Amino acid sequence: MGLAAQGFCAFAPTQQSRAWAQAAYTRAAVILRDAPKEAFRHGSTWFVGVDALPNAPDGSLDGVALAGPWQAHIAAPAQWHRAQLSVVFPGYPQKDASESEAAHRFRTLRFGAHIDGLLPEGPQKRRFLREPHGFILGIALDHSQNAPLMVWPGSHLVMGAAFRAAMRGATPSEVDITEAYGAARRQVFDTITPRPVHLPAGGAVLLHRHCLHGIAPWGDAPAAPEDAELPGSDLPGVGPCRAMAYFRPQLAEPRAWLGV
Repeated sequence: MGLAAQGFCAFAPTQQSRAWAQAAYTRAAVILRDAPKEAFRHGSTWFVGVDALPNAPDGSLDGVALAGPWQAHIAAPAQWHRAQLSVVFPGYPQKDASESEAAHRFRTLRFGAHIDGLLPEGPQKRRFLREPHGFILGIALDHSQNAPLMVWPGSHLVMGAAFRAAMRGATPSEVDITEAYGAARRQVFDTITPRPVHLPAGGAVLLHRHCLHGIAPWGDAPAAPEDAELPGSDLPGVGPCRAMAYFRPQLAEPRAWLGV
């Protein structure tokens, strides 16, 4: 069972991916130290970190190549964008002052389940396709098992069918997808049990762009066994956390986003 059937595929770390994770982990401590307060959300329990990692266009970071077993499953972009540095801290998710009770419950009970690239706009938060990603690649930077990525296996089939029906014959970016998105997401909640993706440092997960996913609340998972070759789960000067790097290359042709 792989990407086509499940909508995601996890990969064990390799020497190359561990080296890249170590380089990113080293950078993370400095980035978090210098980040402004507004870069943190949910009561400062999540550093969003969009485009925060200074990797080169070829994906390398501080001279360490971006390479791993996922390469056999993707069409690599001509240039890699700067990766997101997503860091979750103990207590996630706390309630922000501007957040409604319903939104906080959704983040806690449904893990903030979403599809990347469908951005809410205006006071009514109508959703439109603004970032047609080709895929999502996540790389674990430490061995923390807390606040794992949550995925709904097979949800990409339900969500993708709904998107194609709603956008058929139209320019994808011009279609208000709000109702179709909400209905398909409810169908997924009713029929599919979410699954945590636990990764050691250097481990990776490849997500289909239509796969519903989110972040579980911080729990009390025991630390993974210490390994001299792996980064820990306490960033120097930062403390306990779970750090991930995410790449979401965008497609040149938005209509391709609708494909399987």
